[in-house]
Amino acid sequence: MRRALITGVTGQDGSYLAELLLDRGYAVFGLVRRASTENFARIEHLRDRMTLVQADLLDQLSLIDVLERTQPDEVYNLAAMSFVPSSWQQPVLTAEFDAVGVTRLLEALRLVNRRIRFYQASSSEMFGQVREVPQRETTPFHPRSPYGVAKVYGHCITVNYRESYDLFACSGILFNHESPRRGREFVTRKISDGVARIKHGMERDLALGNLDAQRDWGFAGDYVQAMWLMLQQDAPGDYVVATGETHSVQEFAELAFAHAGLDWGKHVRLDAALRRPAEVDQLIGDASKARSVLGWQPTVPFRQLVEMMVDADVATLARAPRRDSR
Repeated sequence: MRRALITGVTGQDGSYLAELLLDRGYAVFGLVRRASTENFARIEHLRDRMTLVQADLLDQLSLIDVLERTQPDEVYNLAAMSFVPSSWQQPVLTAEFDAVGVTRLLEALRLVNRRIRFYQASSSEMFGQVREVPQRETTPFHPRSPYGVAKVYGHCITVNYRESYDLFACSGILFNHESPRRGREFVTRKISDGVARIKHGMERDLALGNLDAQRDWGFAGDYVQAMWLMLQQDAPGDYVVATGETHSVQEFAELAFAHAGLDWGKHVRLDAALRRPAEVDQLIGDASKARSVLGWQPTVPFRQLVEMMVDADVATLARAPRRDSR
């Protein structure tokens, strides 16, 4: 039985990846941080099929210990300070997790077992103020947030350890990927949840920032498949994972409200406070390498993704006691 360790297992991507690996017969270990409050909602249905272990990307010795105890064949590093706007409020902590934390984990792999295959969750936010359209593996980086800067470091240190120590280390440069498990702080889930609340009469309007920002949005369940495929190849490499289509925040909102039978123009209000200090205007990925080398392709189109998220939030709120609403 192959063994895999997933950091960030309680997040959106971690839960989908854990499902995929368990279905493929892996023994799955999910790394969690010790915290006063624990949120295992996304993996509650998997708890009896996997093993949770404690360690912290801020603590080098805990990472060495967890690798020695679990003896994984594959490590997927999905843990991060992942909400871009918060990285301006906590830039140093973002760097500790998303940059130096990657180095600590790679160093632990080097010390414990260099044969472990490693996946690093890189991000399209590394491209920032884009130099070419669409963006591919060779596109220069120009990050526009502390999060993007930290992710560039994490990406480059992964390449450095691969080249310096012959580690099987891959980076997936994933463009935006969403699902009903997305955190409510992210704009896509904020929209689907807001639509559901308005539909149920719990709210009257939804505040959004930059409606013109354009992103390449795919389904998270598709993207974790690409992560796994990267670690099954004969040689390590870096891959852009994207749909190759771009849509605006306004288009996402229009589709979401329309699917619920609502007029978005009557409920969306602009809030300048929600705009980023330095905006990333357009991201669109060229996943030709992932398609040709990995045989990967997205299966959920944009409209279906939007409707899936709205349906899930409408159904969730229909079951929730009204006292739990805002």
